[in-house]
Amino acid sequence: MNESSDPIRVQREKIANLVSKGMRAGTALYVVASTIFFIGFATGFTRAQTYIIVALLVVGSLLLAPAMVFNYGVKAANRADRDDSW
Repeated sequence: MNESSDPIRVQREKIANLVSKGMRAGTALYVVASTIFFIGFATGFTRAQTYIIVALLVVGSLLLAPAMVFNYGVKAANRADRDDSW
């Protein structure tokens, strides 16, 4: 069967693309939260900075945690296909 017509591989590729976007977005939110943290550390934290940092970390975690789990799953499925070890 042609790999491009295999519906499982097509679906896995879609999941891999979503995982990639989720990991990039989660990491970006962590970077922004860290930047705001260091600015606040240097200048004195305001209440707004604290709320923004916490919100960014929570949303980043909600994006990053499942993306990491699905990333391992996609890699394991690709490895099992490659090694024919199902």
